[in-house]
Amino acid sequence: MRCCDGHAARLRRPTDSSEPPDHDVSECSHRPRRGVRHHGAVIDVAAERADTPGCLDQAFLDSAGSSLPTTRVVDAVVAHLRREAEVGGYRAAAERADDLAAVPVVLGRLLGCDPDLVALSDSATRSWNQFVTAIRWAPGDRILICGTEYASNAIALLQRARIDGCSVEVVPNGPDGLVDLDALSALLDERVRLVSLVHVPTNSGQVAPVREVVECAHDVGALVLLDACQSVGQLRVDVEDLGVDALSATGRKWLRAPRGTGFLYVRRSILEGLEPAAADMRGATWTAPDGYELESGARRFELWEYDVASRLGLKMAVEHLLRLGVDDVEAAVRSRAADLRTALSEVPRVVLRDAGADLSGVVSFTVDGVDAADVRDRLLAQDVTVAVSGLPSTRLDMTARGLGAVVRASPHYFVSSDDIEAAAAAVARVR
Repeated sequence: MRCCDGHAARLRRPTDSSEPPDHDVSECSHRPRRGVRHHGAVIDVAAERADTPGCLDQAFLDSAGSSLPTTRVVDAVVAHLRREAEVGGYRAAAERADDLAAVPVVLGRLLGCDPDLVALSDSATRSWNQFVTAIRWAPGDRILICGTEYASNAIALLQRARIDGCSVEVVPNGPDGLVDLDALSALLDERVRLVSLVHVPTNSGQVAPVREVVECAHDVGALVLLDACQSVGQLRVDVEDLGVDALSATGRKWLRAPRGTGFLYVRRSILEGLEPAAADMRGATWTAPDGYELESGARRFELWEYDVASRLGLKMAVEHLLRLGVDDVEAAVRSRAADLRTALSEVPRVVLRDAGADLSGVVSFTVDGVDAADVRDRLLAQDVTVAVSGLPSTRLDMTARGLGAVVRASPHYFVSSDDIEAAAAAVARVR
């Protein structure tokens, strides 16, 4: 064992005791005991495709970028915008007060935590920065980042180093492409305040060993902040099981929610030591001419103004995921990604770029002799939608692997077998 064997016992925390919401997902338990798979109904792909008209005339393989929402999510967002046009934004929001209050409830069910530990925002980056800037940094503090760190995260931490006098150091990847736990252990000491970890990187399908990293970090009292942008919605993400201190994620990717939605989870025991850098009357109360009081829960990180229609869409998207069953969605996504890797591996000049044995729904590859952007554009001309992940987004990892860019394909559960075959055939025609 690379870190203290006895620390696992100290990571155990009380299970979530919150009551289920009085909504459609009240019977959709997402937290079976660890190691016991949830056996829900098999996903009806035909029905899901019918409810996702955007996937009917293309092979849509970009849920790692911004996925296709269901018709019901779109209708909910548009209906609220129309209601705002009829009665004004305040009255329209008041009419949906119960639904808005239920958003952290359904997210709590998804993440396995109490609703008051979830703060809503307009993006994962906003949530991530709200947490990082709430830490009371001091000169000499150390921050460790992983080799697959995302650009926005790295920039924010380098800014903290410039302003607060702390240092940012990189934990290298091991031969398997995952964070090197031996190297992590060697770097950890009592000066490390934060370990920043990406659950699934933006440029590869590998899944980070979160529990092991948490165990190592907690041995020296360091916090662990998990970037779950590419995992929430395609993988089971249970914050109690993982043991992380904070987690940020977006709605627009695998959750299939509108853009402009994000959220933050913060462990209860560390909340009182966190002072948001940008608090307003949503996260605090003006109690006296010269005083204010922060909200006791994660709501202290929220801001008063937000897009009500998009937040209602987020609620509907999460409820839909819970109805389908998180484990069934994960199984479907992993299966489609595995099928795509197999199909691409048979195409001449294609090189798969995913590292590690535990792979998610993000599939990265290159085509010898063709720039990644040209591959993307030529696939789009054949009604196959993929994305490009370039060096600036994950500079450390891409530089270490000698890559300038990769093509990123990310099939969700609504992608059909025909879509996979069409995508592979389209790649084979790229010249």
